[in-house]
Amino acid sequence: MQESHKRVQWVYESTNDKELEDRYNQWAADYDNDLASEFEWNAPQNAAAVFAKHVDKAAHVLDAGAGTGLAGECLAEAGYKDMVAMDLSQGMLDVAKGKNIYKAFDQMALGGALDYQTDEFDAVISVGVFTQGHAPANSFDELARITKPGGLIVFSLRVDTYESAGFKQQQTGMEESGVWKLAEMTDEYQPLPKGEPEVWHRIWAYRVN
Repeated sequence: MQESHKRVQWVYESTNDKELEDRYNQWAADYDNDLASEFEWNAPQNAAAVFAKHVDKAAHVLDAGAGTGLAGECLAEAGYKDMVAMDLSQGMLDVAKGKNIYKAFDQMALGGALDYQTDEFDAVISVGVFTQGHAPANSFDELARITKPGGLIVFSLRVDTYESAGFKQQQTGMEESGVWKLAEMTDEYQPLPKGEPEVWHRIWAYRVN
């Protein structure tokens, strides 16, 4: 238990994308097992449940910050087949490839310009990406750009990060300027009940205008 806990903190403490990428590359092989057995990580299931309520099964979906494909597995079980995995860690994408649930794999980081066409995707899901030391709030600008009007962006977000790291201002600002509107927000829940019970998340879903 202690080893996995240290690993999570070590990843959180990354100071830039390169460091974050390197640390995820090193964790990739043990990642799924660590999260399942040591933390009972449930955010992918919770996000996929919200996603499936709003998004057609034929949708062209981007899994932004896909990691090893845990959210993609939940969506595949729900009947989604046209999915693209994007992550900054090639090591994590290599693990995701072995699951045979995605049609394409792109090594890219959130926070800057994404190499996708405007309105390329019907929907985006992003789980476990908006947290300490990870993707910044301005990532949503690009996610909204690449999502078709009427498309959905679903993401998990730490409650404390929402308040402290500019997400509240970013999300509200995009709503006020007509970029997107809130479709659903879940109650707070514990995404890591076994390993980090003090952490609370919500799942957010926005429809792009």
